[in-house]
Amino acid sequence: MDVEMADIEKTIHTKENTICIFGTGDFGRSLGYKLLQVGYNVVFGSRSQDSTPLLPKGVEIMDYGEAAQRSSIIVLAIHREHYYFLTNLSHILNGKVLVDVSNNQKVNQYPESNAQFLAHLVPNAKVVKAFNTVSAWSLQSGLLDASRQVFVCGDDSNSKRLVMDVACRLGLTPLDQGSLLVAGELENYALHLFPMWRLPFFISIGLTAFFFFYCLITDVIYTSIKEGKDYSFLIAVSITNRVFPIVSLTLLALVYLPGIIAAFVQLYRGTKYRRFPHWLDRWMLCRKQLGLIALGYAFLHAIYTLIIPIRVYVRWWHNNYLISQVRENKTYEELNTTIAWYSDIYMSLGILGFGLLILLGITSLPSVSNAVNWREFHFVQSKLGHVTLLFCTAHTLIYGWNHFFDTHYYAWCLPPAGTLSLIIPCTVLVLKFFLITPCIDRKLTKIRQGWERSPKHRK
Repeated sequence: MDVEMADIEKTIHTKENTICIFGTGDFGRSLGYKLLQVGYNVVFGSRSQDSTPLLPKGVEIMDYGEAAQRSSIIVLAIHREHYYFLTNLSHILNGKVLVDVSNNQKVNQYPESNAQFLAHLVPNAKVVKAFNTVSAWSLQSGLLDASRQVFVCGDDSNSKRLVMDVACRLGLTPLDQGSLLVAGELENYALHLFPMWRLPFFISIGLTAFFFFYCLITDVIYTSIKEGKDYSFLIAVSITNRVFPIVSLTLLALVYLPGIIAAFVQLYRGTKYRRFPHWLDRWMLCRKQLGLIALGYAFLHAIYTLIIPIRVYVRWWHNNYLISQVRENKTYEELNTTIAWYSDIYMSLGILGFGLLILLGITSLPSVSNAVNWREFHFVQSKLGHVTLLFCTAHTLIYGWNHFFDTHYYAWCLPPAGTLSLIIPCTVLVLKFFLITPCIDRKLTKIRQGWERSPKHRK
């Protein structure tokens, strides 16, 4: 009797420590190899039982029915269109945990999710959706350069717990997303291409195109028509290096503008318990991406600025100026300390602004933001963020201080591009200064702490 009980316990332990994988494709093989590394026994179910050198050593391969009997957890590393054979194994799969890892080719390709479809095919099995956001490459690379999050959903809590335990042993971070109704969202999530970056990308491309053509008109086309000179060579570096900082400053201002608008909306409504408009919600959700793109443009501006002294046009102008001075027997005029001050302050503000912008970018990284508390994160992203915007705006103001009111710099009555770039940043700074005045700040703080002007009108 004791021997029989020992055999039963050994069988149960072996079954719990064995994972069955249906499918010997890239993902199935990678997952099997990773499971072996963490101590699981792995058995593959396949249409062909012939061993292949692609499978990791130490695994067993057999037909689907026999493989399913060896484990209580079965990972389906096969496509949805091949699920139909499972109906012939329904008597074996009763009570088993079926882990659906599949994705589709298109978003909302089918009326129901793959996991729900599987649950209908094998109604007595316990279907869990998991691992569909993990790639075969990330498993092969040891999860060093990939996201460790695994979204898990299913209708049976015990089955989800078993799958989440497996994910933990693999070094992943399982996140319970709820019932199997969420499976469709998880399958669509894996197909989205930078969903949070789409709007910031279009905004940055639109601003870049607008300011590029604006500078092209004022710096190249206008000069060609009015003076008959060809300055088209300025497109490659000069105009590009003017567009990059303009777009960077505008994007940085757009990071903080929605927060300003939200504050005025709350002041107007006298409550924080009403939703913002959809467009404002969407704008606020993509502020991090706008800031990182602004940092990228600022970095390109810094690189382009460094190559200015080695440009052919700059060397030609400098050499030509020296030769003209020699021919005319002239010497350099006395140093204008005012211009020197402007130049040094302008460069200093640019360097400080760029340095703070890099700091903002670093603290937005998950690995860094997770290491600081909310107050520290808010101080860097909000307080230092507005200081960064102030420095970068002052950098632009001092650079073009003599361009704004001099009609010589206006082509066809169009103001310089640098003047346009200051509209949004200056607006944000002025409105922010208004919001931090003591009387306004106290009222806004009360609203954000739960105070309402007229609770009975809450919607």
